[in-house]
Amino acid sequence: MFEPYIWPLAHGRSLELGPSAQIMGVLNVTPDSFSDGGRYAQADAALAQARRMAEEGASIVDVGGESTRPGGEAVSSAEEQARILPVIEALAGSGEVLISVDTYREETARLAIRAGAHIVNDVWGLQREPGIARVAAETGAGLVVMHTGRERTKLADPIADQVAFLARSLEIAREAGVDERHILLDPGFGFAKETPEENLDLMARFSELASLGRPLLVGTSRKRFVGAVTGREPHERGAGTAATSVILRLQGAVIFRVHDVAINKDALRFADAMVARGMMASRKAAD
Repeated sequence: MFEPYIWPLAHGRSLELGPSAQIMGVLNVTPDSFSDGGRYAQADAALAQARRMAEEGASIVDVGGESTRPGGEAVSSAEEQARILPVIEALAGSGEVLISVDTYREETARLAIRAGAHIVNDVWGLQREPGIARVAAETGAGLVVMHTGRERTKLADPIADQVAFLARSLEIAREAGVDERHILLDPGFGFAKETPEENLDLMARFSELASLGRPLLVGTSRKRFVGAVTGREPHERGAGTAATSVILRLQGAVIFRVHDVAINKDALRFADAMVARGMMASRKAAD
């Protein structure tokens, strides 16, 4: 899980995963984000934040136009696109960073890739609008497939539920012709994981998800369970998030979707150093 892996993306781009953790910065171009309160709802502010995250070490910026927080209001596809497409176009024009679009809508994904996005990040795991998988297949985009427990009955065992849900998502992707090399999986921390303990159990057993056979992206940033453990408000959860990033990196996660790039970058550099030492020790033992 720490060996080099080239993730193919749209527009002929790629990203090496494995030996070094990669950071995906969160850019909510919305007025109702749970954590940043619409600070980046205007295009100029969004672009400035994207550039700041790239300078702090983010390899990817994940641009979203609809809040996915619990109880967040859905917006029309037209409104979502009006929010994100100008930002994606401007970022693509600068070439400073890889661009992910956070959407479950087929049309929005297609337009975002046309505007310059390289990755589609679907929080409904291809199971809200399965046609989004066709977009990834046709464009060669990287595809992040997330687990969610929303609007369905979950299995009692959290890993069994992950496997069952994500196996269906992978089947949808295969049927659409998506090359498996383009797919990453996300266990969806906080998405209908009803209690802090459910998220912590998922974190403790995270290494079991290696059985799914795909690289893993995680998004614990500023989530409610981090607040339950630390007692901190959303904007104060950077250090707690960094702690979860280290724990999950040591269990095999390769990309970390975060709001606070700098503190997570430092924490993950230390985790990477430990990964490298462990791999060196394993090689010596094998000789």
